[in-house]
Amino acid sequence: MAKARALDKRRRSVKSIRKITRTMELISRAQFKRAMDRASAATAYTRRITDLVAHLAAAGMQVKHPLLTPHAENKSMVLLVLTANRGLCGGYNSGVLRASQAAMTERAEQWGEVRLEVSGKRGAANFKFRKIPTAETYTHFNEKVRFDQVNLLATRYLDEYAAGSLDRLDVAYMKFESLSRQYPVVETLLPMGRLGDHSAAGLGGPQYDFLPSAESILDEVVPAAFKAQLFKCFLDAAVSEQIARMVAMKAATENADAMISLLSMSYNRARQGQITGELLEIIGGAEAVQ
Repeated sequence: MAKARALDKRRRSVKSIRKITRTMELISRAQFKRAMDRASAATAYTRRITDLVAHLAAAGMQVKHPLLTPHAENKSMVLLVLTANRGLCGGYNSGVLRASQAAMTERAEQWGEVRLEVSGKRGAANFKFRKIPTAETYTHFNEKVRFDQVNLLATRYLDEYAAGSLDRLDVAYMKFESLSRQYPVVETLLPMGRLGDHSAAGLGGPQYDFLPSAESILDEVVPAAFKAQLFKCFLDAAVSEQIARMVAMKAATENADAMISLLSMSYNRARQGQITGELLEIIGGAEAVQ
């Protein structure tokens, strides 16, 4: 049987780990609440403006917008992968990375070479370990991602698409639907006409009257819809990360509780055995003296 002192030392170590996991669980719970509130607040606006763009893309109007129309040649594609800067969040990062690598394999057959851009230290480390080159790495996006940060990135993509140096943009991230449902997806954000592919059949081709002109309105609505959609991807990734970390740390805390209980039982048995042995030695010594 192990020494009681060694068991007590191990039990104290597990208790220290439990304090860390419990603290991280509480922090993730608080950050999850704030992240979910932001994501929920942006959901209605993003869905409405995206549906509007989908209606415009499927309406068959004479007026067109460059962001709604695919380029004639498929030369340059960007895959943006949204991962976390930190670990200890279960299968969050691995799920997104598996989806992104499957998408790269599939897209490479059509596009030849896919330009990879990664947000998050975990994703960047994974691709570096696999010796997959990345064009850009972003580590300043976190659970408190701001719209002005995403706006700079979105503006660059819009400028590249307008200049013809970018023909398609796909984003791999963890999509948030509810507290119990998050799953990795790869969505096409550019050209924006693809946003309406899944629902174009049920749109019915509504008619629109544009004042003062269709061009001026589309120049404002379509880029705004793209920026809102990209920002929603980052918000979904942030809230999904906190949920994954909260669940992982809760499981770790429960495992630590079970281990502490088992170590306490083993310590008590070992300590009782030592006490019994010492009593027997004392009794044996007293009898020997007599």
